[in-house]
Parts: sequence; C-alpha cells; structure tokens
Amino acid sequence: MQDWLASLTALLALPEYGLSTLFIVSFVSATLLPLGSEPALYGLLRLNPGLFWPAILVATAGNTLGGAFDWWLGWGAHKVADKYSHSRHHARVLVWRERLGPKACLLSWLPLVGDPLCAVAGWLRLAFWPCLIYMAIGKFLRYLAMTAALVYALPG
Repeated sequence: MQDWLASLTALLALPEYGLSTLFIVSFVSATLLPLGSEPALYGLLRLNPGLFWPAILVATAGNTLGGAFDWWLGWGAHKVADKYSHSRHHARVLVWRERLGPKACLLSWLPLVGDPLCAVAGWLRLAFWPCLIYMAIGKFLRYLAMTAALVYALPG
C-alpha cells in the first residue's frame, strides 16, 4: 500500500502534472474534507513562477466545482432537514436565506464555515447558478490575495 501511495505521490509531483494536481487538491479541499489547497498552490508557484495566473484560475475552478459539489450534497440532504423544520435553528436559517440569498456564497472562501456554507445553500434550495458565480468570485479573490501575499512576502 505504501509503495502504491509513494508512486502516486511521485506521479502527481511531476511538473507536467502540476496544474492537474492543483485542480484535484483544490476540488477536494472545497469539500467537507479537511485539506488546504494553498500549500499546493504556493509550492507550484515556487517551482514555476510563470504559472501565477493559470495556477490561480485552475485553483479557483477546482475549488468552485468542489463548492458546487457541496451545494449538490446539501440539496440532496434537504429531505433530512424536513424532520427538523420546526426547530428554532431552521427558522433562523430561513431568515438568513431571505436576507442574503446566493450572495452569502461570497463567503465560501472562509476557513471552517465556507465549505459547509455551500452545502447549506444547496439545502436551502438557493438558485444554483447565482450561488456558483458568487462562490467563484469569493474563491478567486481569496486565492489572488493569499497567493500574492505569500509569493511577494516570501521571495526566493
């Protein structure tokens, strides 16, 4: 098992697979699994500084699609929520839905709460495409700010 994992890691570490690896890591990190994509993005840019914009866009695409997956999971879990529809938390979430709507997905970049926020948007049956657009905007701005700060704060 360890040999297989080592060979997979070596394959994914090859420079020609850098952007595809970044996409996969960004997608998985946007699910509810505890994984961060920023170290992979930073490492790729340290090895290939010329890939700044393609790497930001690939990480944004992977992370946004992972958020869309979370939205879909939340949408599918809506039936489970029906049995809790009379709780005070449910009423509070409905108020949140009316007030913020898909714009709340701009906050999908936040640590700890961002990924569940995408699932809650699906659970609340918020419109998919506006949610996806707001997720993409928030995630793009996060990657741009964090990567620029890391690359320029830690030169060489």
